[in-house]
Amino acid sequence: MRPTLARSSLALLAIGALAACSQEPPDPRPVETEVPEELRAPRMVQPVEKSTGTPMKDRVAVIGVLNKRNNLSQTFEMKPGEARRWGNVIVRLAACEQTAPWEFPRQTGAFAQVFVQKAGSDTADWDKVFSGWLFRESPSLNVVEHPIYDVWVKDCRMSFDGSRPAPAASPTSAPNASGSGAAPDAAASPSNAT
Repeated sequence: MRPTLARSSLALLAIGALAACSQEPPDPRPVETEVPEELRAPRMVQPVEKSTGTPMKDRVAVIGVLNKRNNLSQTFEMKPGEARRWGNVIVRLAACEQTAPWEFPRQTGAFAQVFVQKAGSDTADWDKVFSGWLFRESPSLNVVEHPIYDVWVKDCRMSFDGSRPAPAASPTSAPNASGSGAAPDAAASPSNAT
């Protein structure tokens, strides 16, 4: 009896997927428009401890959005607390972060929320399809799962105060056999030719 139940469940899922595909597709060329008031970002919470990097309000995240139906993409440069709309999708940025230059492994991430307008709705009916951290170096760690839109983080622009020591000198800066501190002539090597 269980296999019959599983088959009927699969059949219902297939019918639902076909019904979703038969709906009229959104405008093939979405444009960036105004974000509805109820989906604008809430007031940002200030961090408790002082950061050694750029204050959150001054950071800039670069977020990519892809419409998989028509292969159009858009890049947003956003500060935390901003929301941007492109066609039927809204991306709201809460934070962005990257590891300091002296820390490894390197990571760049952004905490974003993604809203998609309900199909066939001309009113302000929006579904939250994602809320969480997106990571540039590990995109599969947290994925926006939506049949039409893909959203990913490209960069988080911020700086650090440099209070940490610089990385140790590389072995190539050590004195060579002739006793001088200069590195061997790299231009003479055929492997370095451009």
